Amino acid sequence: MDRATFACSTAFFRDYSSSSQGAFCLPGGHVDFIEKVESFTYSDFFRDYLIPNHPCIFSAKFTEDWASRRNWVNWDGKPNFDYLLQKFGEAVVPVANCDVKEYNSNPKEQLPFKEYINYWKDYIKNDYRSSRGCLYLKDWHLSRAFPEQDVYTTPVYFSSDWLNEYWDAIAVDDYRFVYMGPKGSWTPFHADVFRSYSWSANICGRKKWLLYPAGQEEYLKDRHGNLPFDVTAPGLQDRSVYPRYNQSQPPVEIVQEAGEIVFIPSGWHHQVYNLEDTISINHNWVNGCNVAIMWCFLQDELAAVQREISEWKVPMDDWHLQCQLIMKSCTGIDYKEFYNFLKIIAENRISVLENGLDDEASAKNTPKAAISTLGMLHAVFDLKRTVKVLTSLSANEDFKKLDLTSLSPPPEALLHHLKAAIDTALL
Repeated sequence: MDRATFACSTAFFRDYSSSSQGAFCLPGGHVDFIEKVESFTYSDFFRDYLIPNHPCIFSAKFTEDWASRRNWVNWDGKPNFDYLLQKFGEAVVPVANCDVKEYNSNPKEQLPFKEYINYWKDYIKNDYRSSRGCLYLKDWHLSRAFPEQDVYTTPVYFSSDWLNEYWDAIAVDDYRFVYMGPKGSWTPFHADVFRSYSWSANICGRKKWLLYPAGQEEYLKDRHGNLPFDVTAPGLQDRSVYPRYNQSQPPVEIVQEAGEIVFIPSGWHHQVYNLEDTISINHNWVNGCNVAIMWCFLQDELAAVQREISEWKVPMDDWHLQCQLIMKSCTGIDYKEFYNFLKIIAENRISVLENGLDDEASAKNTPKAAISTLGMLHAVFDLKRTVKVLTSLSANEDFKKLDLTSLSPPPEALLHHLKAAIDTALL
């Protein structure tokens, strides 16, 4: 991060709240197309897309050196099933049935990868029909299952990735996924986990995206406050069921070609279709630009849980703890883990600022090496954003009602250390 971008980001987050950041819309639904790798810097992306929370498309030139684009695709642009079976045939993968609605998503099952590929081949031969329905391999943690495979390299623009930095550190989970599906497979209307950013790269095939800027989803809710499963369904025209639908803007529509990367802003709801047999690589990620949006989302989720079980507040001694447990089961995180998330992110940056990296550590693909590559000012920006959210978390009444004695260091001590590290770095 250069000094001009640091100054721009500091001014932006001083003047705007997280809610207003998420609400920006695009003039005329236009989405920028980034053509050339050599003329587009990290600071360009940070300033023009991350900070204002705008989508963009990166050309296929940004992925042309990926091994997956060479090896996973045949000469005709179709998936190379033989290569995929050779490398991953014995894996077990999550597969969704696009023809079945279960609550507000598609039901999933675990299948052997070789069974899924055989299904896919038969589905194509049968003119994209099957008694099993349209099956879509999605949310496969391939990088975690096959770390030795050379599949892709995360572009530098997406390298400030707090979600995967944290979950790698605790070795529990990650938010790096592979999707594989036939023509006609799709993902219902949703926003990404924790209202994170996402990036999605097509290894082969084409996708159509319907994007709604943050806040537009409010106009798409039914009279009970529920979001639609399919945002294109004719039933949304029924004003007795969807009373505010006619106030919504048309979606921003993107057709993503093979090799291209789509950047989806934080909190933008979307629906996605595979126009051809398609393979994509997707990451969800949070950083200093949208961590406050993540924190707002968690507060909203807890409030929803509290409303749902409010009748048990008096008879249940540990009602506040139960609310946290329910929230974690729904979202994947509670307030105490969110504190630990902020702590690990902060401590990694403090370590780089105070100690630097030796040559050996710099050469490795580690979070601290990524922090060092992005520069001292980026680390300071990250710490300033962490201070902002941690201060809000520490003052939150629901957080203060929890047993915080297990948190090490205590929130006040961590905040003091953070502010001192920022002051020292800016001397």
